[in-house]
Amino acid sequence: MTVPYDPSIKLISGDAHRILAEDLARELGVPLEPAEIAAFADGESRVLLASDLRGADVYILQPTSPPVNDRLMNLALLIDAARAAGAARVTALVPYFGYARQEQRGRAGEPRSAQVAARLLASVGLDRLATLDLHAPALESAFPMPATLLGCEELFLPAVKSWGVEDLAVVSPDAGGMKRAQRFAGKLNAGLAVVAKDRPRPDQAAALQVLGDVRNRACLIVDDMASTGRTMAAAAEALRRAGAREVHAIFTHAVMSAEALQRLLDAPLGRIVTSDSIPVAPHPRLQIVRTAPLLAKTVRYLRGEMPAAPQT
Repeated sequence: MTVPYDPSIKLISGDAHRILAEDLARELGVPLEPAEIAAFADGESRVLLASDLRGADVYILQPTSPPVNDRLMNLALLIDAARAAGAARVTALVPYFGYARQEQRGRAGEPRSAQVAARLLASVGLDRLATLDLHAPALESAFPMPATLLGCEELFLPAVKSWGVEDLAVVSPDAGGMKRAQRFAGKLNAGLAVVAKDRPRPDQAAALQVLGDVRNRACLIVDDMASTGRTMAAAAEALRRAGAREVHAIFTHAVMSAEALQRLLDAPLGRIVTSDSIPVAPHPRLQIVRTAPLLAKTVRYLRGEMPAAPQT
């Protein structure tokens, strides 16, 4: 079905995920505005917006996926350029918000990286931000601008329900993800478990024990991201040792290192599901769920065209 063109929306794609931006443009029934994003000889980013944005409601899609520093800086430059071009309001659609893992000072001398990134975007004129499955949802209160935090349930629940798996237990791979797992379990009328673990060094996790009844049950691990794949692989192994008959995995953001996917493929996992919140290479065993429909709903809500926010 063709969506009627709404000329009051101006949608701009950053350089991080053009394919997702084009998908969102189709969902909204609007064209992508021309945006030139290049670099000077010394590597400095160079941005040019050629459209007439005077009085426009501008939406910039730019996940801060690797290389995170470049994506974040280019997003800041796009926001400033849109302001200079006369935009009435600028909203950043950041499906994956980087720097959210170091959201608090663990010891003296550490920055609060997420707050720094958010203040940078606010300083160049960002009015609103929408992001998906933020690593630390409590960060909403630290953002200088209004932020819409989208949960991942609306993305993944249809796929999980289509599996027809019986006697399901939803598993958080650590204590920090329990609220996410609880939301999934409630929607699926499933059991709940958590893998207790210790993290000896950054990006390394050692699973210790499974808390919850998983014996002879199908288990679904849910997490916000897979970076090295170690957390999810260790959780899958712990669940199988605890007697789970099968283990599946869902993670929203495929922030995967070169070895991460192979680590997940080698783990005792059945279905592996992620989203296209950041660019991800297709693989026969990796199911990739579109985020454009949820982002389009978010835009319509922010414009007052929907009475309630998408599921968060």
